Amino acid sequence: MISTVYFTDFSETPDRNIFDKLSKMLDRLPLSTAVAKGDLAAVKVHFGERGNTAFVAPHFVRAVIERIQALGAKPFVTDANTLYVGSRSNTVDHLETAHRHGFSYSSLGCPVSIADGLRGGSYVEIAVGGAHFKKVKLAHDLARADAIVCVTHFKGHELSGFGGSIKNLGMGGGARGGKLAMHSDVAPLVRQEKCTACGRCAASCPADAIAVEGRAVIDPKRCIGCGSCIAVCPARAMRNGWDSGPRAMQEKMAEHLAGFAALKPGKIAYVNFINNVSPSCDCYGHAGTPIAPDVGVCASLDPVAVDAASCELVIKAAGRDVFRETHPEADWAVQLEAAERLGLGSRAYRLVAVE
Repeated sequence: MISTVYFTDFSETPDRNIFDKLSKMLDRLPLSTAVAKGDLAAVKVHFGERGNTAFVAPHFVRAVIERIQALGAKPFVTDANTLYVGSRSNTVDHLETAHRHGFSYSSLGCPVSIADGLRGGSYVEIAVGGAHFKKVKLAHDLARADAIVCVTHFKGHELSGFGGSIKNLGMGGGARGGKLAMHSDVAPLVRQEKCTACGRCAASCPADAIAVEGRAVIDPKRCIGCGSCIAVCPARAMRNGWDSGPRAMQEKMAEHLAGFAALKPGKIAYVNFINNVSPSCDCYGHAGTPIAPDVGVCASLDPVAVDAASCELVIKAAGRDVFRETHPEADWAVQLEAAERLGLGSRAYRLVAVE
């Protein structure tokens, strides 16, 4: 099966700006296939960790919201709490961060909420029958929405090579218990020669799995694989244990996406913004220098196709595979293959340009 992916670049003319082009692209999709009049439509975004600047800008999110509202649906913008300690690990801090980054009712024209409750414990458990999970835990409000529009910042990622729609909804849409299960095979390692014993990793560890005695030491029995220590280490002394973690994690996040697909057949649309292509996840408190030029926006009803197309567009624009170059131990193809095996979409696609 060949899926259709719509694409528009960021070029503009005096009579057609990027918002005009985005609106036309969503109509061509058509967005109305996934979103109907009266639907409570969840717009799944990533608000960005405090200090990050690479996330999809609120004015782009509002453009998507306005198309949803034009269909007579009732959108709300949402994300789920993080597993690691940071500015988005509970609803109060998460909403404060969202508002600091420009996501509010006044800027978006719709409510902003956190989908998995005050501390990440509000979820819906869905049977998937995957290789790793028989059931997955999905953030409650995302699972109970009538439709989902997944608005994603396409960028690099230390575990999955790149982070696109599959990761945004599959990993990002998991409740805290789901995120823990997805990360359970990933245990960070300490580069002892780089460790400065500053203690930030221990202070941020939600499992109290790190002791600092001259150098940081991780207790693998207590570690939950959340990656918080990697995100906060100023000396880059923490790295992932790449032996089995990235492959298993990518397969697990595809299985969580399968849970959403089972709940909402035909009711999910995917929009990837390919700009500010940062080297790592927006969960970091900084963005880093972009690893590729700004490319444009892709949209599809197929999460596999939209990520495959986005990846190939970035590689073409950069002139090399910047994702493998930046994260050589993480094979980004795993997530596409895993999602395709689960019947979530196709890596074969037809790219339709929207001028």
